[in-house]
Amino acid sequence: MKKLIFTTLAILTTLAGSAIFAFDWPQNEIMSDSFYSYFAQLRGGTIGTSLVFSESQEVKAADDGTILAIISEHDEDELFESTLGNAVILAHKDSLITVYANLNEENMDSLYGLSEVKTGTSFGETGTSSWQKGEGCLEFQVLDTKNRTYVNPRILMPRVGKELPLAIKNVVAVSKKGISYDLGTVKILPSGIYQFYRERQDIAMPYKTTIYINGAIADDITYDTLSEKNGRISVSGKKNYDVSVMYPDDTRAFLGEVTLPKGKNSINIVAADILGKEIQVTYTVDAR
Repeated sequence: MKKLIFTTLAILTTLAGSAIFAFDWPQNEIMSDSFYSYFAQLRGGTIGTSLVFSESQEVKAADDGTILAIISEHDEDELFESTLGNAVILAHKDSLITVYANLNEENMDSLYGLSEVKTGTSFGETGTSSWQKGEGCLEFQVLDTKNRTYVNPRILMPRVGKELPLAIKNVVAVSKKGISYDLGTVKILPSGIYQFYRERQDIAMPYKTTIYINGAIADDITYDTLSEKNGRISVSGKKNYDVSVMYPDDTRAFLGEVTLPKGKNSINIVAADILGKEIQVTYTVDAR
């Protein structure tokens, strides 16, 4: 039997409101600096829309909800593998949906026949059923169906412990012609539009980056939600930036896009973690 159950799709369009509210943890709390992968990080050639935990534990409903789907690793013919592996999808108030992926199949049968679950309802333990094979970690995703965005789960969950330290290193300005200028050494460059990049950190992920030019905000990117544009996941700043801009290679991470006017420019770059702790660097360049 194909283990895939959907309740009426009308639930997706009749959930009222869009106010953000707090979820419980979908598994036992871990330190904020110990997740396997963070929301909006580069994952598998795209921008990650999930929060991936670092340990195999019991998974539980983060809030009261209605079961939208129970998904197994394979369909009935075992031809099409689910990218989520074994997963449970819940609909909640305020137009939010939660996805609990990479579950162990042993406990899935106990969920069939259920339509409503309470906070803390057990979905069993994590397994290695999703496309992150070999990693027995929960992949937790939150979607806002009203605003059609992926929501950073960490803004809805209590935070425990310190954050991973951020760094703004090896900042370069890339012109429209693709010419890179190292802001640590270059003091004179042509005026015009530039995309700023920093050296990408393997794990640490900022919650917000802001670039100021002569004291005014030039671009401001907050990693609270992600949208999908033309089939590509995008981050919103003054524009929508897809993975080709956010992570053009394995070494760089996008900070923002700015226009440098002719004359002396003071450039201040600020990165903040989800607790609001900021680091910043300042450069002075002469644009001609």
